[in-house]
Amino acid sequence: MNPLKRLTIISIALLPLLAWSGEFDIEGRWLSGDGDGWIRIERDGESLVGIIAGSPTKKPGEPPRYDDKNPDPALRERPLDGLTIMRGFDYAGDGRWTGGTIYDPNSGKTYKSTLTLVDADTLKVRGYIGVSLFGRSDTWTRDDN
Repeated sequence: MNPLKRLTIISIALLPLLAWSGEFDIEGRWLSGDGDGWIRIERDGESLVGIIAGSPTKKPGEPPRYDDKNPDPALRERPLDGLTIMRGFDYAGDGRWTGGTIYDPNSGKTYKSTLTLVDADTLKVRGYIGVSLFGRSDTWTRDDN
């Protein structure tokens, strides 16, 4: 087999690996748009989840924050740190993840959600009810320190 043909076959065989590797560039720690919380995005099987990873505004010695707005009274005493607030996001291509939900601990409501990786350090998070047209977007910044 000539070298050019061999290189072509190897390149074609490796293309799926290159496409897959871009799917999870979103993993890491992100700072919410209001600067009040860090969310760690990670893989859970084939989809993504987001977990509250603390708050840069919390002062030393300050008591933990709780999920006190949760509509389920039995869940109102769970701490926000470590709480999974995003789940079910599947890669849709072009830096977009769809099919997920996001829980807003400030209101106690859960919304359908999409994620769009604008660039390596900017994530657009959209939460909505019903259709995406009726919702709100927030811009998160990567903060892996």
